[in-house]
Amino acid sequence: MANPTFDKVVTARARPRQISLPAWLVLICIVTFSVLIFAGSAIYKNAPPIPATVVSPQQEIILTQENIQSGQVTYLGRGGQHIGSIWGHGSYLAPDWTADVLHRWGLATAGILHNGNPDFSEADLQALSAVDRATLQAQVQQEFKTNRYASETGALTLTAAQTKGLSKVFDSYQTLLSQGSKIHSIPSGWFTDDTQIRNVTAFFTWTAWAAAADRPNAPFSYTANFPHDDLIGNQAPAQFLIWSIVSVIVLIAAIGVFLFVYITQEDSEEVIAVAHRPLIRLATPSQKVTTLFFGVAMTLFLVQMLMGMVTAHYAVEGDGFYGVPLQKYLPYAASRTWHLQLAVFWIATCWLAAGLYFAPRFGKHEPKLQAWGNGGLLVALTVVVVGSLIGSWASVQGIIGGDNSFWFGHQGYEYVELGRLWQLLLIGGMVFWLWLMYRALKPALKAEGDKTGLNHFFLYSAITIPLFYASGLMYNNHTHLSIAEYWRWWVVHLWVEGFFEVFATVAIAYLCSELGFLKRSSALRATYMTTILYLGSGVIGTLHHLYFAGTPVFITSMGSVASALEVVPLTLIGFEVVKSMKLSQEAQGFYRVPLKFFIATAFWNLIGAGVFGFLINPPIFLYYCQGLNTTPIHAHSALFGVYGSLAIALMLFALREITPDRAWDEKNFNLSFWWINVGLGMMMVLGLIPNGFYQLVQSVNHGTWYARSAEVIGSAWMQWTVWLRIPGDIVFSVGALILVFCVIKAIVAIFQQPTQAQPLETIAAEIPVVSH
Repeated sequence: MANPTFDKVVTARARPRQISLPAWLVLICIVTFSVLIFAGSAIYKNAPPIPATVVSPQQEIILTQENIQSGQVTYLGRGGQHIGSIWGHGSYLAPDWTADVLHRWGLATAGILHNGNPDFSEADLQALSAVDRATLQAQVQQEFKTNRYASETGALTLTAAQTKGLSKVFDSYQTLLSQGSKIHSIPSGWFTDDTQIRNVTAFFTWTAWAAAADRPNAPFSYTANFPHDDLIGNQAPAQFLIWSIVSVIVLIAAIGVFLFVYITQEDSEEVIAVAHRPLIRLATPSQKVTTLFFGVAMTLFLVQMLMGMVTAHYAVEGDGFYGVPLQKYLPYAASRTWHLQLAVFWIATCWLAAGLYFAPRFGKHEPKLQAWGNGGLLVALTVVVVGSLIGSWASVQGIIGGDNSFWFGHQGYEYVELGRLWQLLLIGGMVFWLWLMYRALKPALKAEGDKTGLNHFFLYSAITIPLFYASGLMYNNHTHLSIAEYWRWWVVHLWVEGFFEVFATVAIAYLCSELGFLKRSSALRATYMTTILYLGSGVIGTLHHLYFAGTPVFITSMGSVASALEVVPLTLIGFEVVKSMKLSQEAQGFYRVPLKFFIATAFWNLIGAGVFGFLINPPIFLYYCQGLNTTPIHAHSALFGVYGSLAIALMLFALREITPDRAWDEKNFNLSFWWINVGLGMMMVLGLIPNGFYQLVQSVNHGTWYARSAEVIGSAWMQWTVWLRIPGDIVFSVGALILVFCVIKAIVAIFQQPTQAQPLETIAAEIPVVSH
């Protein structure tokens, strides 16, 4: 006879033990961060050397390390990456200083080699016969590609032709940096001190040398031959093509696996009863205060949008705004700094406020004085925002400079512009925010018991917000450029695109599980799987920003393959919501507007972060488009399309729950949704895409230096495509104004309502429940 008990034991022993999703997540984090930290150690070790001295063949000192490092500090303090770019990182209107100096230096050196005259132009080069031009280019390449840096002495020895050619570059930059350039929106008097001009030019020169001279024992430069320049011999290494092909194959395979797993997974027949309305009708005191965060965020959104219009207009009127000499009062570097910094501020404000709103809702507990804590945090964040904006403007204007600029004004690095003091205060504010979250969520954490449940996951994701923003403290304005870029992308990529995204995903999955759009087990599983995908691809994918930042070339292989997988993640939770929404049509109606913005997040993730993001991931493509207007295509469609829409979705989830029906303007919220998204699409199709791809063609055909030159920037095509952004900008702006109006209307109505002491579930009995 069969023994059922024995059979069960044998079966249990025979079945292999499966690794849980939380264990997989921990394992993925250990592996990926180990790889990222290993890559960082290699970057430290292999960063381009900064010579102690740059000398002529006669051992005359031309430049010193002090000149180069002082130039870096000065450049960063006056707006840095918001006036031109270095190694392709920065703004797109002024020249890429590396590419510009390198080509000017190459032409002057060619003139010395050709006829002893450094006044040698691109037209002079092209006027030579094919044989003479090829011979001269080969000589120039020999001059620049040979690495004459002696590690033993720290001296970089230039050839006679390079020495004379560099003198010509310094003369040209004396004029450019002091008198400015209207077409490039470089203000007159950007620098007035001759020593500062010389030091800044020395810093640019060092970046150009590192971009041309071959690494020891390698057939390409410290920056993997970026920027593209045929005169110097800078062409894409062959392995860039290989790894680009591999990344495409990986992407196709990953999409195939994702679709197979998703389509073949079993759907449960169980359907949860869904309430017409949420469990909370009235806001608690802290939740009322939290709505003020949303009001502040919408104000910052409007200012950020205005700064975007001003910044874009500088591309057609380099020193003004429709005749107003705005450059004197709000230079391009300041308006662009504000545009980017405000984008981070208002999106982060919405996400932080959502955490403060949902914590007492999920914990079903309103701690004492929580409202005062929220109010104090709002005041502190407002001080940080206003202080950092004023400080960055003062730095760009030259009112404060040097180390004072770094601490109180402008750090000079894109997306992490705010001075170090404001950065430290912001981190302190985030830690306080985390404490406020924890005290409200504490009862739910105790009740849950399981350390891997949704309540705990929500807390863990919140902890990463201040933790990874603090990685921006790992460098300063004196840090080697390659190392600073490594840590900067920890903030820009890991903090914004990684852990804030995880936090928002957990919050929405949690909320959807409570509302019945997702079963709690499904929400937890989807959240773990999505986070595993985020971090499994995104952590190592950080390296795709560092192909040309003076890093070892193996960074290319890891960054290209891992970043190819970043297209997949956000769609998972979006698929779950779209599918599960069909089971709860009446509740969907109540939450229709926030759910629309969440679906827009999934859409723009595919288009902005996926399609346009992947365009700049393969190294062969990025080699030609780094530092061009192809990047803003991805930046606008991803930063607003994905993260902005996600922030608005979180905001509207919270507001919808506690806004009286009479004040919830469903019609206008819907209008704002369509105007915003159609406007963003028009901005892409009419302006940014034709603008960026035209510049890309010039880069492929002539070099990075030419794509960023006055001839291209000031061309009729580039000018018209900037003007063609206006219809999309107008449509987007109308949608934004409608959204802000509706949000303010909702906030006012919420404050007119009575306050609920605790987010109790007892009032749920008043809410009719619909079963499907």
